[in-house]
Amino acid sequence: MSTSTARRAGPREWGGLAVLSLPTVLLGLDVTVLYLALPSLAEDLRPSGTETLWIMDAYGFLIAGFLITMGTLGDRIGRRRLLMIGAAAFGAVSVVAAYSGSPGLLIAARAALGIAGATLMPSTLALIGNMFADARQRSVAIGVWATSFALGMAVGPLVGGAMLARFWWGSAFLLAVPVAVVLLVAAPMLIPEYRAPRSGRFDLLSVVLSLLAILPVIYAVKRFAKEGPDAPAVVAAVVGVVVAVLFVRRQGGLESPLLDVRLFADRTFSAALSILLVGLVGVGGVMLLVTQQLQLVEELPPTEAGGWMGPPALMMFAAAIGAPLVARRVPPGIVVAATLALSAVGYALLTQVNATGGIALVVIGFGLVYLGLGAIAALGTDLVVGAAPPERAGSAAAMSETVQELGLALGVAVLGSLATAVYRGGVDDEIPAGAPAGVAGPAGDSLAGASSVADRLPPGLLDQAKEAATTGLNVAALVAAIGVLALSFLSAAALRHVGAIGGDEPEESGTVPARHSGSRV
Repeated sequence: MSTSTARRAGPREWGGLAVLSLPTVLLGLDVTVLYLALPSLAEDLRPSGTETLWIMDAYGFLIAGFLITMGTLGDRIGRRRLLMIGAAAFGAVSVVAAYSGSPGLLIAARAALGIAGATLMPSTLALIGNMFADARQRSVAIGVWATSFALGMAVGPLVGGAMLARFWWGSAFLLAVPVAVVLLVAAPMLIPEYRAPRSGRFDLLSVVLSLLAILPVIYAVKRFAKEGPDAPAVVAAVVGVVVAVLFVRRQGGLESPLLDVRLFADRTFSAALSILLVGLVGVGGVMLLVTQQLQLVEELPPTEAGGWMGPPALMMFAAAIGAPLVARRVPPGIVVAATLALSAVGYALLTQVNATGGIALVVIGFGLVYLGLGAIAALGTDLVVGAAPPERAGSAAAMSETVQELGLALGVAVLGSLATAVYRGGVDDEIPAGAPAGVAGPAGDSLAGASSVADRLPPGLLDQAKEAATTGLNVAALVAAIGVLALSFLSAAALRHVGAIGGDEPEESGTVPARHSGSRV
């Protein structure tokens, strides 16, 4: 499809884009604010190391589990309607999370937020695909949408840090309420409704199979990272894989599938999803470790730590806006590969951080990590959505968001667990044999735990805990650097068939017609 024949968006569509960006701002804000709130949350609720990981990633896991369902549900009942339902639910559950009095209740609230968030994300992205038919306008719109996440991450530390300095940790969740209210008021005025024609019956068995395919695999990854390849991890992984095969087979035989598996026949679609998944794993794990480094090792107050997190988020913002513009002249595969290579440099810098100072090194390294994130979030998402016809935009958007959320959650689980294992290996032998359980347990579990009982620790143990936590960051960053550098080379090869965005070169025939005018499928 040539850019000269596509309908161009007008003022209403761009105003609607601003409204659609609000949930993305909210989700980005929620990530950074929660990371900043973690130390005070840990001091108040005293979660174990495992509970802390569940508080952080239950949201992402449930989003990953329900995105496919919600993407298809939006196609059937209306994408704008589902967006508004999700916004109302997200605001209400955020209040519950804010006033949680136990780790268990907070984990449950985070899980419910994940389900509500799963209604927001594919709806916003699919509606952008409907509103912006012109390839170049769509790439810019998706870049704006992606930068909204960065904007939320940049504003979150500043606003959240100021709130945490004055109020309790639960106030961080209440930031979602006014955003949800604005979206509910503005959406009917600026965003058109869209329902897929001939959407067919909603297959509940497919919904069950999709959850039974994703959630056991997630559990297996978490279990493997913590306990090794024991029987529960292996059984869960096998169950997830077997059910995934059954799910795919069922989708292939349905007239109106929950997930149109024919989309994977498009090379651009499949390659972009793979890049998003692997790229987000490193970001998810290191993001948590960097925020803890600033607050627990450097001992910065929340407001100051939030200020230091601002520059990396702004680098992501610049990359998400700039990458689609550069990709109008340079093939997206080259843009993605170059920015991922810079991310690998950022991870390498994080391997050199030490516990005795080095805030600037942390910020520069993490800024380069976010530079790659901004590029792959904008270009990868555009390639995925652009590869699908309008009636499948919800399914394509759901897959894009599924792999991104799954990547972030896997990063927290895998790299977070790796860093925790390194920490425990460096601290366990330093805890005196006769130390009370109320001291030895928290100190040996995590740096947050050691900080919460700092006044009862033997001399020097807190410094040793900081050293061990920093070493955990170094090891996790090294693993991420190797993986992202390999991904950079693979990206250039996997996307070499994709032309510059908005080009007029002809497309080859494929199983699924692509709407991305620069793609030669």
